[in-house]
Amino acid sequence: MTVGGQITPVDLRMPGYPAFLVIIYLLTGRTGADARTGVLLAQIGVDLLSCLVIARLAALLASTSLDSAPNKRAYSMALWLAALCPFTANYTAVPLTEVFASWWTGLACCPLVLALRRVKKPDFLVTESHLPRPRSVEYTALVGGLTAGVGTLFRPETPILLFAAAMVFGGLFFLRSFRRWLSTGLAMALGGFLVLSPWALRNWMTLGEPQFLAPKNSNLPGELVPNGFMAWEKTWLYRVRDCYLVPWKLNEEAISVEEIPTRAFDTPEEKQRVAMILEQYNNDLTLTPDEDVAFAQLARQRVARHPWRTYLWLPAARAVTIWFTPRIELLPVSGHVFPLAQMREDDPVDQQVTILFFVLNLFYVGLGVWGALRLWRSNPAARPVVAFLGLFMALRTAFLTTLETPEPRYVLVCFPALIALGAQVLARRSEVR
Repeated sequence: MTVGGQITPVDLRMPGYPAFLVIIYLLTGRTGADARTGVLLAQIGVDLLSCLVIARLAALLASTSLDSAPNKRAYSMALWLAALCPFTANYTAVPLTEVFASWWTGLACCPLVLALRRVKKPDFLVTESHLPRPRSVEYTALVGGLTAGVGTLFRPETPILLFAAAMVFGGLFFLRSFRRWLSTGLAMALGGFLVLSPWALRNWMTLGEPQFLAPKNSNLPGELVPNGFMAWEKTWLYRVRDCYLVPWKLNEEAISVEEIPTRAFDTPEEKQRVAMILEQYNNDLTLTPDEDVAFAQLARQRVARHPWRTYLWLPAARAVTIWFTPRIELLPVSGHVFPLAQMREDDPVDQQVTILFFVLNLFYVGLGVWGALRLWRSNPAARPVVAFLGLFMALRTAFLTTLETPEPRYVLVCFPALIALGAQVLARRSEVR
């Protein structure tokens, strides 16, 4: 990136999406906004390929054994669910990593699911596993690690998928072979390591540190990391709407204490302290170390007064928010529904679109949960796979609740698994008919 008029190597972002943009620029001979059409068409193509990957994943889940024919009904239902999902399709129109993150996550799930299915487990976590003699599990796990490694080049938290798989493999192997579990875990780790090594080597040679992932904070050398400010945010912020009012204005715009939600203040005196700090900040729109220390002190006091709020209720609220938001952030609607009568009179289209997308999101999430429960009960051989996908979504959700700005778009990478699981319900119903 350009810093002070000079091109400077940085490691603020993973290189996958910038590399994609460079390829589009080279192919089209255009850059920036002029290449928007090329970027849009390429992302539409990747999104359509993701539909096929999700359908394949659904067919793998529905198979009673590795030797059985692919379940065409599950494949067809998942293909329709993926193609008609507006939440993932909307992100094909913007220069963000969601399309590629969903594609690589779904693609990595396929070999990991195959590896889990190759370990015969008649009763998951109760009886011993029947291990295949060849190293087919390790080889397939290696492919999963390689694929997840490529996904990590787009989103640094993709290895959560491998952690979830390693934990389920531990449940499969813990009664029989620790060595086999270790070799499988090492195979996945090796796959990710091979893909990420060039990026780490580049960072080592140019920046002096072997950074495999992007750093937690996107700050240039010498810039202040607002740890105190972020700690204070974590004591009250759980909606993405509030991010526009406070954190995303930091060092760019003035922040008004009157726009901050009342839950950010336990007492009038605390609100007055925040107002005094922000008054100093608004003078030059730059957070100083002293101001950051003042926010850190406020954060410690709020945590001491209400530890359950900080460590339990707010993370739970963030999890609910990122999963059950209407997902209209890319649409030209405000998302305001209440008061019902007033919004129906002021802007009925806005209200109806918001409610429709909220119901659609409930449908996809609910269908995925229903499919997981049904598959667990009806197909014991698929239980490790269901556990893997469920654990991945749970771990990712837990990770997202620790972020300073929990954006709902970050759970879209879970939708390939959700849709594949939800297709099991519709496939079973069509079979009955």
